[in-house]
Amino acid sequence: MSLDKEAVGKIAHLARLGVDADEYETYTRNLSDILAFVEQLNAVDTSGVEPMAHPMDASQRLRPDQVSESDQRDEFQRIAPKVEAGLYLVPKVIE
Repeated sequence: MSLDKEAVGKIAHLARLGVDADEYETYTRNLSDILAFVEQLNAVDTSGVEPMAHPMDASQRLRPDQVSESDQRDEFQRIAPKVEAGLYLVPKVIE
């Protein structure tokens, strides 16, 4: 499928994109190439391929759910500039 400058203008308008007049030729060529590639993908015979809901349907190897680090909260809060009731205090950044 080949697009013309008018079709690219309509697409840009629908997408609310500002496209300069000198860029229409580039966008027309690039979008036409993308659509040609999609047509090429659609032409491939996939009748013997089983559809997948997700490419990672296989079960994942998981590590055991065990604590691997010690609790260092007290040490981190001890070296923090400001702490109150177990929370880190930071300067106000939005007025």
